[in-house]
Amino acid sequence: MKTTINSTILTLVLAFVVTTAGVFAQQTRDLQYFRAPDKTGLNVFESPKETDVVYDGFKIRIGGANTLQFQALENDAAGPELEPNFNLATSNLDIDVQLHRGLRMHLRTYLSSRNHTEAWVKGGYLQVDRLDFIQDGFLDNLMDKVTVKVGHMTLNYGDAHFRRSDNGQALYNPFVGNYIMDSFTNEVGGEVYYKDGGFLAMLGLSNSKTNQSTVKGDIATKPSLYGKIGYDTQVNPDLRVRLTGSFYNNPGSEAVRLYGGDLAGARYYNVEGTGTTTGRFAPDFTVSGFAPGGPIGGEATSFMINPFIKFQGLEFFGLFERTSGQRATETDSRSFNQYGAELLYRFGSNEDFYIGGRYNLVDGELANGNEIEIERINVGGGWFLTKNVLTKVEYVNQTRDGFTGPLEGAGFSGFMLEAVISF
Repeated sequence: MKTTINSTILTLVLAFVVTTAGVFAQQTRDLQYFRAPDKTGLNVFESPKETDVVYDGFKIRIGGANTLQFQALENDAAGPELEPNFNLATSNLDIDVQLHRGLRMHLRTYLSSRNHTEAWVKGGYLQVDRLDFIQDGFLDNLMDKVTVKVGHMTLNYGDAHFRRSDNGQALYNPFVGNYIMDSFTNEVGGEVYYKDGGFLAMLGLSNSKTNQSTVKGDIATKPSLYGKIGYDTQVNPDLRVRLTGSFYNNPGSEAVRLYGGDLAGARYYNVEGTGTTTGRFAPDFTVSGFAPGGPIGGEATSFMINPFIKFQGLEFFGLFERTSGQRATETDSRSFNQYGAELLYRFGSNEDFYIGGRYNLVDGELANGNEIEIERINVGGGWFLTKNVLTKVEYVNQTRDGFTGPLEGAGFSGFMLEAVISF
């Protein structure tokens, strides 16, 4: 019965998309203060504070993304024997609405994802860049520099989440997988931004829950405080420089989900695990990564530093991160470090091609006292057939040291092909 209901709902949604897209064909493209889901959205981090889009009434934008990989990976000591084949295709449905001048809503639904057999809403938010809904021009001098976001949304901790694959939306990611220690979570919260020239400051507060519940004691949580400060400037037509620092703190929650919030599942399938990768409670749908929130729990404090430099076609993105904390039953704090570096070269008349590599390393101490290390290397490239269509190829190699149990000697390597359509 549930499957029938879900199928009916999905059919109605798709019918709505098709009919609405036709009705609003002339007004679905341009929204204010909006990151485009195509190639023009590359290397856009926070949504821009400047806009050349004039508000001329209510607009709705129906978009989405579809991604498919061909995987040819081999496990090392742990995990099932693999064969080259296609992974499950993943798809997103996006609804973005211009409600008023400087007032916008975003909603994302996962139509197909690795960890769920049904379509489900990832989350959404309301973004306020103007206060004209109160009175025309109300506090415009202040709102020239201030943005407010509220909703069940991705926390803006660090810059890596702006370059990650989000289920079907993989166009912003130059590689196939995300970072090993993937700081990505959706929680109910709010963020206030101040932007002045190239200067950026943000402060946010969330309720620390990915799945919401009002039942006392279901999951003992305390609010999380996080923020970011940085500078982003186009020095000249050839050179752009950005540097940000972010922090996150939770004073003591039963489940800290900063690194365990990717409920759609990791991109490398059936690696390093038991091979059980489908269903709502699949044990290894994110096993190719590492979530210190699991072994740490309780108190958690993290910070991340991200440099970004683009000189003509040469592009560098860096990551240094440290997270520390302890369970309520532990007396000593433990820490994990993450290091990441991406170097790309984009070329062609419109930079439609790129080649590059990524290095990623995580090390730290598990609750059993083991010092662990996870290392991953990605080498590959991509081709934008159009601004909405991207194909990627990469070689990936990952190793683990210091683990015991099912992950002892785990690792994988091989080739991946990925095709992305985003609009």
